[in-house]
Amino acid sequence: MAPAGRPTPLSATPPPTPGRPAGPPRKPTDNRPTDLIAGRITRGGDGPCYTLVDENEREYALHGPDAGELTEGSFVTLRVSPRTDTVDCGPGIPMRIVTG
Repeated sequence: MAPAGRPTPLSATPPPTPGRPAGPPRKPTDNRPTDLIAGRITRGGDGPCYTLVDENEREYALHGPDAGELTEGSFVTLRVSPRTDTVDCGPGIPMRIVTG
């Protein structure tokens, strides 16, 4: 019986103690696509240049002539690739928005 004010335990048997892992995982356990970035649009509009700040405070200078309207303040996930053109979209890591 549980003391006053405490709930009755679900089982009288204590849970097993997990063992220590033999070592770190051999492969990364959080495989995420490297061509996706998510964050808030801090410079938006009709483009073709936009600025996005991700959750780690990294700023991206994005070029997307076919990306359409990206509203400032909106949270988006975009597929990107390294930029190969010479367009200057301002400060940040230069990337190209991949569409279609």
